[in-house]
Parts: sequence; structure tokens; C-alpha cells
Amino acid sequence: MILSNKKKQEKSYLDYSFLEQLKGVFISPELETNKKMLEEYFKDCSDVIIKPFQIGNGVDNDKIDGLAISVDGMIDNDLMTEAMKSMMKSKVEISDILQIKESIIPFAEVKEKNNFADFMLSVLNGDLGIIIDKNTESLLVSMRGFKTRTISEPETESAIRGPREGFIENIRVNTSMIRRKLKTPHLKTKAYQIGKYSCTDVSLVYIDNIIDPNLIKEVDRRLNMIDMDGVLESGYIEEQIQDHIYSPFPQFRYSERPDTVAAALLQGKFAIIVDGTPNVLIAPTIFLNLLQASEDYYERFIVATAIRWLRFLFLFLALTTPAFYIAFSTYHQDIIPTTLLLSIIAAHEAIPFPAIVEALIMEVTFEALREASVRLPKTIGQAVSILGALVVGQAAVEAGIVSAPMVIVVSVTGIASFTIPTFNTGIAIRLLRFPIMFAASLFGIFGIFMSLLLLLGHLGNLKSFGIPYLTPLAPLRVKDLKDTVIAAPWPFMTERPQFIQVQDKKRMGTQVKKNVEKDGGIKNKNAEEVGDQGE
Repeated sequence: MILSNKKKQEKSYLDYSFLEQLKGVFISPELETNKKMLEEYFKDCSDVIIKPFQIGNGVDNDKIDGLAISVDGMIDNDLMTEAMKSMMKSKVEISDILQIKESIIPFAEVKEKNNFADFMLSVLNGDLGIIIDKNTESLLVSMRGFKTRTISEPETESAIRGPREGFIENIRVNTSMIRRKLKTPHLKTKAYQIGKYSCTDVSLVYIDNIIDPNLIKEVDRRLNMIDMDGVLESGYIEEQIQDHIYSPFPQFRYSERPDTVAAALLQGKFAIIVDGTPNVLIAPTIFLNLLQASEDYYERFIVATAIRWLRFLFLFLALTTPAFYIAFSTYHQDIIPTTLLLSIIAAHEAIPFPAIVEALIMEVTFEALREASVRLPKTIGQAVSILGALVVGQAAVEAGIVSAPMVIVVSVTGIASFTIPTFNTGIAIRLLRFPIMFAASLFGIFGIFMSLLLLLGHLGNLKSFGIPYLTPLAPLRVKDLKDTVIAAPWPFMTERPQFIQVQDKKRMGTQVKKNVEKDGGIKNKNAEEVGDQGE
């Protein structure tokens, strides 16, 4: 059956599937037409409230009909009631939408939109939508009031020294937390909306007089290329704009700490904030950045450097300890001291499995316990991880399934993996441990070094937005070693990292550095004068 033109016109809006297509559908001067479309589009949406109202005495003592639309639970009901009272009790005889905006609505942030795409999107984000009869423009009053999680210390990045605040799921709160730390108009927050159905708010944050403009153009190009149904977490975006999708190593660093993000922006990097998640992406990122913590810049440089070297050591142990045990106990017993070798042989005498099977049993069990402790409620998760490891390990030894030295090796490996500050790097190291173990069981210590060479070759081939992943080690940049391999004192870090192209390389004055180099410190004249008087 062929519909008439009139019926086709009435039903045409039902064919639109996405808000992007509604940008060509404009607000009608007939209020009833707008109401019919909204009611049809939000059919069976019990949380969307469409309420007709009338503005006080209009022209020729006639009422002015209007339509208010909001989403229950996302709008501040008190503010909405105040706005509606202001319009309904108004005695101003006006009907033009701009005059209503300027004379009646007592709110600062009021926008006009003439198409249904922008109108609906703002309403779904928590704004109050107002349509007035005989007007082709609508008003959107900002009065978002949905509940959010309170600001607290991030559990995934706890610190002894430093701020005790972390990002939450509200993008506006997150951008404000960064702006509180960087009070400059050069801090830019470029807005995007990604996702056909989710229309997720995304902000690209950077300092425009520090960051390389070409880097921002490239990030903007990659973000605009994203075409997907919805973005529910920053990981959706991370996988689509990173350089190497098949690598287990992250090319973005994510953080819940505003101070970490602010420090990265000051280095000439950018951040991507996604509404609905507290994890903020930071790039470009090199491998050594993933082994740093915010506390490294708050503690004395000697302590920070020692802790960094400790992380490097435990990173190596987390990657290779089971493999070296398998290789030494299977192929290279002559390397092990005789007393220790006899102890290992005695412990392994009743075990029916080779070392590689022992290691796999314990490693898989350990990873299962770790995953269980994460997924279980917090109150019992820690008990499962600690007691489970002790009970299972002791039971496995007594049952003759694994040897006591293997339990020690796996325990040391697990503890070492927990010293890696970033979770995504730690999980990559734990996964790569298994192929190195298989190489050790087949070729001994030669298999381990072959695996490590292949791993180094892979890392050397990675890039994060054009920055080599192993910088400043490969290619070697000696000046950047003072902020990566070691933690130099602040007076000696007068320039930003050299491996990132920036507009302004200088980040602090050199006077303090000159005083430190000349006198071994800044002289306290008052103290000297007191000393002279005492003499």
C-alpha cells in the first residue's frame, strides 16, 4: 500500500536511526508538530518527561504555549521548578524566543538550537529543553543534577605522599580538577562526541603553547575517524587510535590521578578524558614512563632513584625467574652450587612432573587466585589471595604435586610483578612470562636469551604517536636519562624531555641550579649573620 505524501511526511521522522541524521530536521513553528514528534521518538521512555506549559499573559492577553522536556534523574528538579515558575508567572508580554531567554529565564547558561539532533542530545545529557509555540528556535537550559561518585583517593594508584584525590566518572568534574592544578588559559579542552548510540563526551586536553601542533592534528584526525556504536570506557578509544594494536604492551598510560595527568601535560603530552570512566589516557608514552609513579617526583631524588632501580630489577625477576629455575634445574645443573643442588634434588625427588609442568601448575593457580581476589568483594578478596596462596602452596607440596623450591620461585615472581606501578604493564609482563618458560624448557638458558632478544626487538619496533618506545635508551638520549633511568633533583631538570617535540623546551629557571653547583646549596644569609653574632 502506498502512503500519501501527507502520511509520509508525518511518519518520516520514524525512519531516523541516529541523532546525526536528525541534524537536518528543524524545530517546527507549530508546537503540536514538535510535541508529536518528541512523543513518538521517546515512546516507551518512562524517564523522559514531556510537559506542556503556558507562559503568563502574552500578546493581546493570550497565553503563550510551550513545551518542556527533561530526563528524570539527570536534571536538578529544584532548578527546573524554579525555571518553570519564572516562565509561568511572568507578566512580560513577549513571545519571541530570544526575548524569553533574556527577560524570563533566570539562568546564565542558556543555548538556542534549531534542529532536533542538538536539542535531543542536550536533553539526554541532562539539560532542560524548552520549545515555544510559533518559534523555530528551542532553548536548552543547563541544570544537570545527576548523582556522581564523590572524589576520593584512587585505589589503583595509592600513594604515601601526594594528593589524595582521584578522577571520577563525570567528565566536567575531571576537567575542573586538572584546571585547578594548571590555572592557565593555554590549557585547552577540545570536545568530541563519539558513538552513534552512546554519544559519549570526550575531551582532548593539552597545553597549546607547549605541545607540538602536529601531534594535536594527528590525534584529532584519529579521534574523528572513530565510527562505532558506543564508547563506554577509555579502552574503546585506546585500541582504535594506538599505533600497534597487536602488541601486548600499552602505548597509552592511563591514570586516575590529576597530578599525574597535569605533570604529563607540562611535559608536552596530551590527555584524553572520556565521560563515564575515571581512567584518563596519556600519550605519547614510552616504556620507562610505565615504570614511574607520581611519588618519584615528591620524594628525595636519592630515594626515588633507588626505588626506580628496584622496579627495574623486579621487572626482570617477574619476567624471567621461573624460566631461569626451569633452565638451571633441567639443563644447567653445574651452575647451581652443590649444596643448593642437593637440596633441590631432594625436594624434587618425589615429584612426578618435570619443572615446566610444576611451573605451569603454580603459575596458573597463582593467576587464578589473583583474579579471584580482584573479582570478589573487597572484604574477602584479600583473605582469598593470601590464605589461598598459603593453603594451596602448602597442600601442593605435601601432596607431592610441586616441590618447595618451585613454590618459593613462583611466590617471588608474583611479588615482583606487583611492584610494577601500572596494571596494564604488569599484566603484559605476566603473560610474556609463559612463552619464555616454554623456551627455557626446550633450549635452556639459550632459549631465555633468544626470547629476551626477540622481546627487545619487538619493543624497539614499537612507537607511540611517532615516539620510539625504548626512548631514551634506543635511540640513546643522554639528557633524558636524568628523568627516566634516574630521578635527578629538580634544579637539574630545567628543560622538558628531549624525546618529545615541544614548542617551549624550558620549564624552569637556571638560577637555583647555578647556586647549587657553585655553593653546594643556597646560602642562608640570616643564619650566617646569627652565627657571626654568636662568635
